[in-house]
Amino acid sequence: MRATLTGAVLALFAGLATAGPEIKTYAVESSVGDVAFGLESAILDRGLVVDHVSHVGDMLNRTASDVGADRQLYTVADVYLFCSATLSREMMEADIQNIGHCPYGVFIYEEAAEPGTVHVGYRHYPEGEMQQVETLLDNIAREAAGLD
Repeated sequence: MRATLTGAVLALFAGLATAGPEIKTYAVESSVGDVAFGLESAILDRGLVVDHVSHVGDMLNRTASDVGADRQLYTVADVYLFCSATLSREMMEADIQNIGHCPYGVFIYEEAAEPGTVHVGYRHYPEGEMQQVETLLDNIAREAAGLD
């Protein structure tokens, strides 16, 4: 289970370095605590359960000297992983290989170089039935950012 979650987190952040079209983010002038509370509430209010919160920023800070890094990237960077039994069932019945997209993740981060601005976002999903998942993630991210 832990290896699966770690793999999912690594896959989620694989595209973050380029921050290209595969990642959608919203920036908000707020505290990390407020956005994190909004994110967790947006997930729970939909009847979903947060399976795991991966503290990516803490890991990067903790291992910085081990990898020769001399710059702090984030003050906070967390990925919230969760699933929807109903939506996941529908996605996997449409294509059994859609299991590769589960669990779903929404991340928050505050750059060390830009305190006071919190980013909340998610990875884009393939066209077709997975757009239902993307709509869910977009609604959650927008709500967490206070845009809805």
